[in-house]
Amino acid sequence: MYSARMTTSERLVDATRELLWERGYVGTSPRAIQQRAGAGQGSMYHHFAGKPDLALAAIRRTAEEMRAAAEGVLGGEGTAYARVAAYLRRERDVLRGCPVGRLTMDPDVVADDALRAPVDETLDWLRGRLAGVLREGVASGEFDGALDAERTAAAVVATVQGGYVLARASGSAAAFDTAVDGLLSLLAGRRAA
Repeated sequence: MYSARMTTSERLVDATRELLWERGYVGTSPRAIQQRAGAGQGSMYHHFAGKPDLALAAIRRTAEEMRAAAEGVLGGEGTAYARVAAYLRRERDVLRGCPVGRLTMDPDVVADDALRAPVDETLDWLRGRLAGVLREGVASGEFDGALDAERTAAAVVATVQGGYVLARASGSAAAFDTAVDGLLSLLAGRRAA
């Protein structure tokens, strides 16, 4: 399942990331992590102090990858609208949900300041990055000057996260796509003439 070049600690982190996404924190036992990673108990505790330490490393890695994927489209070429649209329409495993956003529904993650911090930081970063792109659009005259970049960025993040929930509830990615299309229609209406 994992590359032969991966170190044991990398396998443990990747296995934990997958299990957190699938099962949540409580459902991710050290034994399940070890089995998924193909690592023994001694290896796990050699690299990490325990499950919370390993979960934190996994959450940080997931958050880093989410930021990199978002930056890949938000920092790309094109108008502000085109970059926001590219972010909204980028390929995602919609029915699995957001690996970072799903952690906000995990009571054990939310209750632990250390585990919650990378989740909160990532969502804050995303809202800020989107607001920056939207401000660029206002400054260039692409969007009308009345567009509130921060509130609109919050709506973009809420649409993505809510779209995941709608898609999972209906069992269809179409619900996510409909939410995205609706938001893009609203945003297109704010474009300067």
